[in-house]
Amino acid sequence: MNLTLKIKGFKKFALTVITALVATTSVSAQDRMAAIAPSDVKMKAVDTLMLHKLRQRENAGTAGANLYEEWSNSSVGKYNQAIPETYTVDLRHFAMPTKNRMVTSPYGRRWGRMHKGIDVKVYIGDTIVSAFEGKVRIVKYEPNGYGNYVVIRHNNGLETVYGHLSKHLVVENQKVRAGQPIGLGGNTGRSTGSHLHFETRLLGIAINPAFMFDFPNQDVKADKYVFRRSEHVAQAGTTQKAAQKPATVAKPAAPAAKPAAVPAPAPQKTVAAPRPVETASAKPVAAAQNTWLVKRGDTLYSIATKNGMTVEQLCRKNGIPTSYTIQIGEVLKLN
Repeated sequence: MNLTLKIKGFKKFALTVITALVATTSVSAQDRMAAIAPSDVKMKAVDTLMLHKLRQRENAGTAGANLYEEWSNSSVGKYNQAIPETYTVDLRHFAMPTKNRMVTSPYGRRWGRMHKGIDVKVYIGDTIVSAFEGKVRIVKYEPNGYGNYVVIRHNNGLETVYGHLSKHLVVENQKVRAGQPIGLGGNTGRSTGSHLHFETRLLGIAINPAFMFDFPNQDVKADKYVFRRSEHVAQAGTTQKAAQKPATVAKPAAPAAKPAAVPAPAPQKTVAAPRPVETASAKPVAAAQNTWLVKRGDTLYSIATKNGMTVEQLCRKNGIPTSYTIQIGEVLKLN
C-alpha cells in the first residue's frame, strides 16, 4: 500500500516537473523567436540592399548603361526618359558593317515618308558585322518593314539597326564585339532588292549615319560625334521646311525660269549670220533648215557643202566622226 502511494506520488511529482519544464521551454522559445524577429527584418533589408547592388552592378555591365534607364527586347522606338542636351559618342574601335561601298539610298524623305537610315548595296549571303562592341537588344522578323533585323546597343551609347537580312547569326541579350558577324545580307521585308538598311539611333532618335560613317571610304568621319538635342530638332525642322519649299517656291520660280528659256537663244542661232555669208549659194538653205533627212546619194561632204559648212562642222554638231557612214532616212542636225 505504501509502495503504491509512493509510486503515485513520484508520478505526480514527475508530471509537475515535466509541466514546468515544458512551460519554461515554451516561454524561452517564444522569447528567442521574439528576439530573432528584428534580426530577420534586418537581414531582409540587407538582402534587399545586396540585391539592389547586384542589379546596379549588372546594369553597369550592360551596354550604354550610363545613358539608358531600361533594357527591353520589344521595339526600336523611343524611350520614356529625358534626352540630354548633349552627348558625346566615341566612334573609335569601330568596324564597318559591310565591306561594300555603294550607298543606294541616303537618309531623308523618300516616297512621302522618312527614310531613317541609309541603304548600302549588298548581295544575299554577304556577311554583316556589328559596328561597335555591345549587346544584342532585338532579333526579330518584321514582314512589312525591316524583314529580318537586328538591333544592337553599344557601349558608346549608340544603337545600330541592321535590316532586310536573310539570316540572323546572333540571339537577344548576346554580347558582341566590333566586327563580329551578326547576320547575312538579304532582301526580306519591305525591300525591292538585296541591300542592308543601316540605322544609327540615340535613345530611339534616328541620326543620319552619314554624319558618322563614310561607306565609300570605309571609315568613320571622326573619332567622336557630339549629339545635340537642340541641333537635331533644328535640323529636323529645316529638313521639313526644305521639303515643303519646292512645292511653294517652285511656282513663283517658274516665271523666272521661262524668260531664261524663251526663244532668246533661238534668235541668236538664226541671226548669227556668219554661215550665210560664207557661201552665197547656201544662204536660203542654211536659214530655212535646221535638220537634213539623208536621201539616196547623200554624203557627209555633199550635205555639208549644200548647207554652207565643212564636214568637220557637220560631224561636230551631230557628235559623229568624219569616218561615219550615214544611212538613208537618218536625220542630221544642221544648227
